[in-house]
Amino acid sequence: MNYDKKTVLDVNVHGKKVLLRCDFNVPQDKETGAITSDKRIVAALPTIKYLLENGAAVIACSHLGKPKGVRKESLSLRPVAVRLGELLGCDVIFAEDVIGSDAKTKAAALQSGQIMLLENTRFEPGEEKNDPTLSKELASLAELFVSDAFGSVHRAHASTVGVSAYLPAVSGFLVAKELEIMGKALNDPRRPFVAVLGGAKVSDKINVINNLLDKADTLIIGGGMAYTFVKAQGGSIGTSLLEADKQDYALEMIAKAKEKGVELLLPVDTLAAKEFSPNAEPVTVDTDAIPDGMMGLDIGPKTVEQFCAAVADAGTVVWNGPMGVFEFDAFAGGTRAMAKALADSGAVTIVGGGDSAAAVEQLGFADKMTHISTGGGASLEFLEGKELPGVACLQDR
Repeated sequence: MNYDKKTVLDVNVHGKKVLLRCDFNVPQDKETGAITSDKRIVAALPTIKYLLENGAAVIACSHLGKPKGVRKESLSLRPVAVRLGELLGCDVIFAEDVIGSDAKTKAAALQSGQIMLLENTRFEPGEEKNDPTLSKELASLAELFVSDAFGSVHRAHASTVGVSAYLPAVSGFLVAKELEIMGKALNDPRRPFVAVLGGAKVSDKINVINNLLDKADTLIIGGGMAYTFVKAQGGSIGTSLLEADKQDYALEMIAKAKEKGVELLLPVDTLAAKEFSPNAEPVTVDTDAIPDGMMGLDIGPKTVEQFCAAVADAGTVVWNGPMGVFEFDAFAGGTRAMAKALADSGAVTIVGGGDSAAAVEQLGFADKMTHISTGGGASLEFLEGKELPGVACLQDR
């Protein structure tokens, strides 16, 4: 896939109405509906400010939650419009619908330097079906489409892909940064290239492992998924996480690594416990000899040393998935050590979205990373080497 796409810098936006797809899928308090983190709104500001300062009229749109094509007041984007206005220091006009009379009237009246926000795109039943009628109606509001919601580019929806059939489509700064940094890491990395994979399940990372074995110099596997690899080689893993039907796959990947000359590192020791609980007592044991009735919940001290040493000499590190149950303090040590090793490495460090991004932020290492991806599912599919429909639809440079 070609990652060299046109951005807002490659087109004239002055005097144009711009449909801007943002990722305003913000976390909210279940009781009050208040926005609990505005990070995704803040992330959209550079593109929005550039467009407004260069004389565009901005029609922003986004989804929020999973209303499944039905209007749900609890998932209205109105609070986002309020917060966006506070951050920009200007009025954000809010449309009560997506392609209805309110949206069309307000979009038609919008002047250069003004911004409006459409209601939740997923209130429209055609959004997730990438319905051409909805796409055409949405596109009719504007003259240019700017994609800046990296967290949604792996979905072929009307507001992420469909509108590009009717409007010239380019990326905003957020998507451009993801493509530049992650694209370079996969296609032309500074070597040695070390990939660190964690998380619970092998099945979530099958295609990622397969793709990275063609690109990386070292592949580190931690987290719950490591125990399937250990068991496949005849180890005893107690009651640790196991995907029994993925053991043959694990052996295939071990063989592929050998064949490709990729160093594949698995945990040699483990912090195990009798129960999955924040109060469980950790015991250090060999990973292939976890006693019956105990489960591995984090990598052990020898493994921490080995994994961190591999990262220390790296030129590029891509990390997706925690090393253990980092939500429990007693089992957060492996993930914390890995985050610190990346921060101290001097390598180009890229943290995939989701749990690993949350861990790095929670542990206080976010500002030491080269890049933290804004898309969980999208960054995973990027690492799998899949074509991302919301990127493929943008104009090539």
